[in-house]
Amino acid sequence: MPQLLTRRHLLRTGAAAAAATAVAPRRRAAAENPLRPVAVASGNGLAAVKEAVARMLAGVSPVAAAVAGVALVEADPEDVTVGYGGLPNEDGVVQLDAAVMDGSTMRAGAVAALERIKHPAQVALKVMQHTTRVLLVGEGALRFARAHGFPEENLLTERARKIWLHWKNTASPDDDWLELPEDSDDPDIQWFEKRFGRRLARPTGTIHLSACGGDGSLGCCTTTSGLAFKLPGRVGDSPLVGAGLYCDGEVGSAGATGHGESCMLTAGAHTVVEFMRQGASPQEACLETCRRIVRNTRLDYLKDAQGRPRNNVTLYAVNRAGEVGSAALLSGAHFAVCRAGEEPRLESSAYLFART
Repeated sequence: MPQLLTRRHLLRTGAAAAAATAVAPRRRAAAENPLRPVAVASGNGLAAVKEAVARMLAGVSPVAAAVAGVALVEADPEDVTVGYGGLPNEDGVVQLDAAVMDGSTMRAGAVAALERIKHPAQVALKVMQHTTRVLLVGEGALRFARAHGFPEENLLTERARKIWLHWKNTASPDDDWLELPEDSDDPDIQWFEKRFGRRLARPTGTIHLSACGGDGSLGCCTTTSGLAFKLPGRVGDSPLVGAGLYCDGEVGSAGATGHGESCMLTAGAHTVVEFMRQGASPQEACLETCRRIVRNTRLDYLKDAQGRPRNNVTLYAVNRAGEVGSAALLSGAHFAVCRAGEEPRLESSAYLFART
């Protein structure tokens, strides 16, 4: 009979792993590698990567540094795809998903459909640190957050509420909701339509951040409010280890934003790491995974008139040497990167198809 993992065994193995990563040769390697520490993130993570690198320089582990970085975006109501101010589900309820992974221990923690907690990534980190499990959902995730002192608050901002209500008013000509002419003149509605480019847009957003420490240790985090106006209880790729993020301390770390279901069905982040394991650069690993997503997109309703995937996915990666890369299905995506001693910057992601 296999034995259940005990708390004592978990602490013993965790201490052994920490000791193994602290050996002198790795400290020497850190001094010889100007590419590390480094953090790479989705395009909305410019401040996040800077914070993550600063934390790693202060001695914080990459996974904890990643969580500290994305917290800036989770708390920003201007980003309507993550955390506080994120767009709600079709019932007007903000449900958040997040996950973290530590490449040194190969442990992870995640929460899904979490309500009323501003920083789901911090709760996911607690799941990893304080339990022998990986994923908590819904009411169970909320109870766990309460037990660890996370305050509950209303995450639906006035802007997000008006955008959600405008979506309901204009979603169908045959339901009970009416569009009023003055709705389109509301500054918050105009802000939304200008930012996302078209009426009735359903942004996916999300932030992923992968961090590589000075000694080559790795950690990552993905956090999101999910697809705007989603079915209540819908969970995308972000809190799923292997889909929205994956990290292997011997190879590298990767994550995704965009159409979650496409990434889930391709095990996107894990696939990127496996291509890096085979010798691909981070960018080429992301590109090859995008090609696999295209091959897996077979149903007509998921394709445009040219037979290409209708929904976009963007992938981000860093290998243990500190090299970074990103690729998307469609052009126009960007990623954020920051290295020690440098200011964070945005770079263009490689892509398969020019956006029309």
